[in-house]
Amino acid sequence: MLEIKPLGLDGVMEIVPRRLTDERGFFSEVYNAARLSEHGIDVSFVQDNHSYSVAAGTLRGLHYQLPPRVQAKLVRVVRGRVFDVAVDIRKGSPTFAQWIGLELSAERWNQILVPVGFAHGFLTLEPETEVVYKVSEHYSAEHDRAIRFDDPQIGIQWPLDAGGLHLSAKDRNAPLLTDATPFDLSV
Repeated sequence: MLEIKPLGLDGVMEIVPRRLTDERGFFSEVYNAARLSEHGIDVSFVQDNHSYSVAAGTLRGLHYQLPPRVQAKLVRVVRGRVFDVAVDIRKGSPTFAQWIGLELSAERWNQILVPVGFAHGFLTLEPETEVVYKVSEHYSAEHDRAIRFDDPQIGIQWPLDAGGLHLSAKDRNAPLLTDATPFDLSV
């Protein structure tokens, strides 16, 4: 059984799998293609990624891949907490440059589905946070792109001060959305 909640941007959803607990611990079916398909979610995932961040305040993103190597993502936290963000970067979309943020945590056991056409990123809220996510296309360095996490056109309200964030050089030097390679679903 899955609880699925639309988050206000086309195709972005919070998914909360059921956890069965007893004196031994718990069991949870965190992904089931047939169950998701019953809810109109037909995404085939081809790769699992696992991210570990030592410090709270580690920001990863905003990342996406260009056609034909576009990626949908199903993201969950297995240790710690993150503020997870999806940004609509679909040219011509009525919600272009709009974002949605959701706290994901091991405690809440929730996931976010980030569809194709959205940039994705997250900020760790606790030290030693681990994020596991499925992607619908293999990683391709040739198609990999990023957008600045603090782009004023997007205006993400990150829950921690930007001055103390831990970022990679790639993310720190990412272009603004107006200078980024456009995302066009028709390609």
